[in-house]
Amino acid sequence: MKIDPNHLHILSAIIDAGGLSEGAHAVNKSQPSVSRTIATLEARLGFRLFEKGKRPLRPTEPCLLLAEQGRAIAQASERAAQAAIQYSGGKSGTARIAGTPIFMDGVIANMLASFQGAFPQVTIHQSYGYLDDLSAQLDAGSIDLAICPVRPDAVQDNMAFKPLLRGRNVIACAPTHPLARRSAFKLEDIAAYPWIAPPAGSPLYADLRGALATIGISDFRVSFTGGSLASILSIMAGSDSLTVLPYSVVFMQNHTKLVTALPVKLEHPERALGLVWRADRPMRPAVKRFRRYLEAEFQGLANRIEQKGRRAVWRS
Repeated sequence: MKIDPNHLHILSAIIDAGGLSEGAHAVNKSQPSVSRTIATLEARLGFRLFEKGKRPLRPTEPCLLLAEQGRAIAQASERAAQAAIQYSGGKSGTARIAGTPIFMDGVIANMLASFQGAFPQVTIHQSYGYLDDLSAQLDAGSIDLAICPVRPDAVQDNMAFKPLLRGRNVIACAPTHPLARRSAFKLEDIAAYPWIAPPAGSPLYADLRGALATIGISDFRVSFTGGSLASILSIMAGSDSLTVLPYSVVFMQNHTKLVTALPVKLEHPERALGLVWRADRPMRPAVKRFRRYLEAEFQGLANRIEQKGRRAVWRS
């Protein structure tokens, strides 16, 4: 026997509200409509739901049992409605993001933690990659958003690009490095130290070579290459190695006291850290919310970086 869930919901509303009129009001129906529903349900079940001639209404034993199921249906319906509201508002669901390792670990990780603290029902799937690989993943639909440094003229026609932070690189080292403790030094002093090179083929590796060339250093010794941001910071902490990092990464590591930027003005790359996504596909609500969140976070971060960096590093 199949029973209409709405009929069970009405039954529980009558009992909980204390009468036909009250129950009808609770489910936003007329009393005659509710009376017909009860009559139809009794005919289908083959037994009475309320004792005959009793006022106020007195439910029978099977009526009470069925009303329990009606309450469960009402609760499930309410939970379903809340789930739909949460999803459509971007407060639940999934967001699949990927980006360049240095930026993801050095800048985005803290923002991810804050976002999930505010929206714990949104699941973030994060991975790594560089622009070509990220573009392929966006085309394949395996990620929703890419976060990477991009030259605006390198963005594919079917992609949207939202710049978040202008490209600024600095020479980075541990705060205990001999050069970090000096108020002035010459460029040849920099050349005397070994270098940590980012992964070969990464934009930052090309930036390292280009940055050193602009300050007259063409012959330099690489002591370590590749690795994560954590390994780069660890090696700098235990050595006198230097490296080139985005200033945003150094800025976001201020609280760790593991890295600082030398006051050497470098030529900045013609790129901006930004968000890339497929412009021709709909974006799920959770992804939209996460994108808006990142845009707001970076707006404040860009202002703080500009103020501190101008005073301490590039001085222009």
